[in-house]
Amino acid sequence: MANENEKQSEGKGFTVQDRRRFSPETGEARSDTSEASPAAAQSPEPGVQKTAPAAQQDHEPLPEINFSAFVISLSTQALMHLGEIANPISEKVEVDVPVAKQMIDIIAMLGDKTQGNLNASENRLMEEILFDLRMKYVEAVKKR
Repeated sequence: MANENEKQSEGKGFTVQDRRRFSPETGEARSDTSEASPAAAQSPEPGVQKTAPAAQQDHEPLPEINFSAFVISLSTQALMHLGEIANPISEKVEVDVPVAKQMIDIIAMLGDKTQGNLNASENRLMEEILFDLRMKYVEAVKKR
């Protein structure tokens, strides 16, 4: 004997609504997504302000995203953990040598995995950054 709920749900399906902002075919913004999602329509909690989209905020434009910029950002993190530069959030110089070693190892792994796929300037950048970071790491270990 079938359950009464099962009988009621027979023949009823469900509706799938595509709420993606961009068309999967062309990658362009879709015109049929003008209505906000239910989560976005809810007002934020008291005391919590919504941030404006990145294009509307008064910030410097972000640098171009490329391999060199990525490697430099990783090396900057390593330098911060080596105590060479201040933490931008706390504005204090903080030393965490094991984390710095991990960042250096990540950059070295990236160099190994991209071997043969880098242009001459990217390859030179990797070599110079790794050499510099490794020397600074040795100095930091000696200070401990």
